[in-house]
Amino acid sequence: MPDIRKNDTVRVLAGRDKGRQGKVLRVFPEEHRALVEHVMMVKRHTRANPDKQIKGGIAEHESPIHISNLMLVCPECGPTRLTHGVKPEGGRFRSCRKCKRSLD
Repeated sequence: MPDIRKNDTVRVLAGRDKGRQGKVLRVFPEEHRALVEHVMMVKRHTRANPDKQIKGGIAEHESPIHISNLMLVCPECGPTRLTHGVKPEGGRFRSCRKCKRSLD
């Protein structure tokens, strides 16, 4: 299971969008990829289909990016690595390695 989850804020470490920040929209754990808002934008040419109310033209949407190219952003100290811990009442949590703040 990857450490990055839906609604996390991440920074891109490699690729054409290096340095950009965005919110994770969806995670694909089997493929180790994530869909990040306004990152890896691709263009798709679509044909108009009046029956389905689809306009023709060039549509832009996000493409999945590999999780190894993403780093979680801590609200207090910025991009950081993670550490894992166990809650006293049971269950696991993620925390920032720099400031020790819980990210869950």
